[in-house]
Amino acid sequence: MAHILGIDVAKAKLDVAVCRPDGKWRNKVVENTPAGFSVLGEWLVQHGVESVHACLEATGTYWEAVAEFLVDAGHTVSVVNPAQIKAFGGAGLVRSKTDRIDARLIADFCAAQCPPPWQAPPASVRTLRALVSRREALDGMRTQERNRLLVSEAAVQAGIEAHLAHLEQAIKDIDAAIRQTIDDDPGLRGQGELLVSIPGLGDRTVAALLAYYGGPLRFESAKQAVAFAGLDPRQHQSGSSVRGKPRLSKVGHARLRKALYMPAMVATTRTAWGRALKQRLAAAGKPPMLILGAMMRKLLCVAYGVLRSGRPFDPTLHQLA
Repeated sequence: MAHILGIDVAKAKLDVAVCRPDGKWRNKVVENTPAGFSVLGEWLVQHGVESVHACLEATGTYWEAVAEFLVDAGHTVSVVNPAQIKAFGGAGLVRSKTDRIDARLIADFCAAQCPPPWQAPPASVRTLRALVSRREALDGMRTQERNRLLVSEAAVQAGIEAHLAHLEQAIKDIDAAIRQTIDDDPGLRGQGELLVSIPGLGDRTVAALLAYYGGPLRFESAKQAVAFAGLDPRQHQSGSSVRGKPRLSKVGHARLRKALYMPAMVATTRTAWGRALKQRLAAAGKPPMLILGAMMRKLLCVAYGVLRSGRPFDPTLHQLA
């Protein structure tokens, strides 16, 4: 691409920096809203930018809307882990940090590393992801209110109980919306039927997996899918004296790890293939939490393998785990 666009994302604004073919920079600040995206598009046109390779960090959920806007406008967009930008800046001895400098740093990273393009999910997957995220938030609020009710004064108990009733109904409504969204999309419905065939996965976990892995598959292997969730092992060894215990990297999506925690516990206690994995690792002297992490990783590998192959879970392939 002749033009490189770096975007530093914040909740309220976007600091953008465009590197032109002649090496000159143009900077602008726009609101992180649909109106701000329109201003950004007009600004690019004013500077003669017809096609641009944009790069931005995966900062919470604040980057998604502008990334979708740029993809829909025909631009190439790359979404990278913030740790990569930080390491790139450290390697370049960048001493200052401002939003303007960060935008240029992200553009420099894009020009030097040429990160792969981000694939925008279909509208149905975007909707499902938003519903799953909202469902998790409602569940958290319900837990908070239940805890408050146990220690609350009589004067506020009625209000808490009314709020709990409202949350219960809201959760039922959003569960129905999640099921409807999956049923209305033939692709998601078929993928959901494949995931349900895996022992240990329930409706909530299937919805979470579809929200982040459903639709067109964007990972070439189960290993990449596992890394996206931060379930890949991290080792720390150096020389003859440093021998750290392997741990989950957790450099990935925390919501996916949370969604797989309880299914892993169920799989290791109530399914034949999960018990086989647990017994094998326990016999090798592995601690319980490591076994649980291994089961989470195994579940995700199996789930992505099922989605890639288009065939339901086959227990004969996992008799020895």
